[in-house]
Amino acid sequence: MKKFMDENFILSNETAEKLYHDYSAKMPIIDYHCHINPKEILDDKKFENITQVWLYGDHYKWRQMRTFGIDEKYITGDGSDYEKFLAWAKTISFAIGNPLYHWTHLELKRFFGVDEVLNEKSAPAIWEKVNKMLSSDDFTVRNLIKKSNVKAICTTDDPIDSLEYHLAIKEDKSFDVKVLPAFRPDKALGVNKDTFKDWFNKLEEVVGSKISNFDEYLEALKKRVEYFHEVGCRVSDNALDFVPVGNSSLEEVREIFANVLKDGQVSFEDENKLRVYILKFFGKLYHDLGWVMQFHMNCVRDNNKVMFEKLGPDTGFDSLNDTEVAIPLSRLLDALNSEKALPKTIIYSLNPNDNSTIGTLLGCFQGDGIKGKIQFGSAWWFNDHKIGMQDQIRTLANLGMLSTFVGMLTDSRSFLSYTRHEYFRRILCNVIGEWVENGELPNDIEHLGQIVADISYNNADKYFNM
Repeated sequence: MKKFMDENFILSNETAEKLYHDYSAKMPIIDYHCHINPKEILDDKKFENITQVWLYGDHYKWRQMRTFGIDEKYITGDGSDYEKFLAWAKTISFAIGNPLYHWTHLELKRFFGVDEVLNEKSAPAIWEKVNKMLSSDDFTVRNLIKKSNVKAICTTDDPIDSLEYHLAIKEDKSFDVKVLPAFRPDKALGVNKDTFKDWFNKLEEVVGSKISNFDEYLEALKKRVEYFHEVGCRVSDNALDFVPVGNSSLEEVREIFANVLKDGQVSFEDENKLRVYILKFFGKLYHDLGWVMQFHMNCVRDNNKVMFEKLGPDTGFDSLNDTEVAIPLSRLLDALNSEKALPKTIIYSLNPNDNSTIGTLLGCFQGDGIKGKIQFGSAWWFNDHKIGMQDQIRTLANLGMLSTFVGMLTDSRSFLSYTRHEYFRRILCNVIGEWVENGELPNDIEHLGQIVADISYNNADKYFNM
């Protein structure tokens, strides 16, 4: 019996061990999609306790705690940080099989040297040990990032964001990790949402001019893309809960947008026509600027309206969707490709049933001398567990080219989540190791090691060109 989470955790054979320890483990990290707060990096924030860095804002953990029957007081309520930590310790000891069980113990082990299993009994001592370490200057936000060997971070930023913290970090020569914005224009497409009017008014303030028609709207959005580019942005991120369908002339979408400004609402069909037109508009801009375009698809957000009204979005009440992907996504990519304006693109779906669809669609739009121009994004959100990562890796290998993959991201709000890259790398090495041990691949460790190192870091470094 192997020891729990030893040095060969997840690595089930000798080949996997060599690939991980000799070629993958020490590679740097490019975290090209996350939700951390750049102000906390600028301020080099020091956390008072483990709850603040671990449980604040982590809706992955909140879902588990609710499922285990923890009162909301000890999740998002007014319970003390210590009470919330104890509630999490109680919860996680019963969350076997969930990736949070592994992530929790990896984070304790890698950042704080805690080898004990977290449970109600061990929690008080772990609380004291970890909090003492967090009080040290060695465990500020910047040092947590440096300890993880991170070279670049892409945050998630609305078009109207000032990016003032990114600019200030860039000027700080004492910190050599790149902290770059990622352009997230979801609100620019959601013209039927209740929040659109306020967002639109703020856009006018940011660009310094009145927007009275669709052409002026596109020009304002273009100005924001150009501003992001000046600050260092090279990545966009579009949350497509479904892939919109529609093909409209400029004249038609001008009229639809005029109705938005006049009435505040348009039909679902007209909103989708706007979405498609604006997505293609953005795609052309991204192509011209050399950006990477990301599509995160098939999520049903805010299912629990009672809790949404109480806590707001991103609080643990989302689920996967099952909308059609193949035809609308193909049409969108083909429209850009037909105009020679298809940027490098990463495609994720929250629904694993879409894996083969994505895996086959990639090959239809590769080219331009770019390795892996169109990427199958890493197992995302509800899929970033062991089985989900294995499935994504194997699907990509079966239907595309695994060796060109740009690898893992954290998609996290926590500065302790960089161990997810380790988790992914161990799974990757184990999958390839199994192929070698079964005689499905030659035992060429040097060549396979190069592939593993490329997926771990090198491919992303070249692909994003940051």
